[in-house]
Amino acid sequence: MRALIQRVTQASVVIAGETVGQIGQGLLILLGVRQGDTTAEAEFLADKCLNLRIFEDAAGKMNLSLLDIEGEMLVVSQFTLYGDTRRGRRPSFIDAAPPETSEPLYEYFVERLACCGLPVATGRFGANMEIHLVNDGPVTILLEKEHEDASAQSSPGSK
Repeated sequence: MRALIQRVTQASVVIAGETVGQIGQGLLILLGVRQGDTTAEAEFLADKCLNLRIFEDAAGKMNLSLLDIEGEMLVVSQFTLYGDTRRGRRPSFIDAAPPETSEPLYEYFVERLACCGLPVATGRFGANMEIHLVNDGPVTILLEKEHEDASAQSSPGSK
């Protein structure tokens, strides 16, 4: 599972001319679900998004989390985060989970974020969306949590 997070001063999602989600200061989170992902990956990334210290304190240092600043979140499903461009000129999305798997995990991720009590807005799963944002910094970070089987296979010393 991958989350591309952007620190924003504001962000919104528009579908067919209608604003369906918007936030002020906080995080725009583009979430990609990979085949084999489970709720464990969603929980890990939700915790990371909430607690990652990427907001500035009074001294201008990135020492504060989303929880510390009581920010807002806008979560958008983004299967193209698993686009493989190593070969050819057109991305392959073979690693992206199909909608029947990714939509429940996307919803679970949003629920995990909402448990903290901060505002969470969303796009609409599978819709063609326009994302409007003001990236603050700019700060953009890619978070990734591979499912346990994949990370165990690639760890040093494993055979």
